[in-house]
Amino acid sequence: MSATSDTVAAHRSGGCHKDCGRIRFEAKGGPDYPHTCSCRDCKKRGGAPMMSWVAFPLDGFEWTGEGGEPTWYDTYPGKTKRGFCANCGTHIAAYDYGDTWMGVNIPALDEPDGEGLTPVNQSCRGEAVPWLGQVADTQHNTTG
Repeated sequence: MSATSDTVAAHRSGGCHKDCGRIRFEAKGGPDYPHTCSCRDCKKRGGAPMMSWVAFPLDGFEWTGEGGEPTWYDTYPGKTKRGFCANCGTHIAAYDYGDTWMGVNIPALDEPDGEGLTPVNQSCRGEAVPWLGQVADTQHNTTG
């Protein structure tokens, strides 16, 4: 866990589109590694040049809405799945099988501009659109 995880709010909530609200979650514990991703899958699923993600400890993560868990799509079968609301289509989460963290699409948070949520890197820089500036790598990551 990064140092930022120890210095931010210990409880966050979020979910799908406000007019739908079927898929809701609560996350206890600090956020970790907020970043954007420009991979082909994120661009296609998000309908945008990139998506933004942050991770929360799985042991403090709970689906709380009347719709239960989101509908999952195996983006990379057996490795990574992505969750969305089957009712309104909002992209909410990503989970790497066997991981101890739940990835959350930052805009799915009720307060997506809170402390500890500013992206610190951009994954898949080589797949980024050339007309949009890239997120600075403030953690000096050598991968992605």
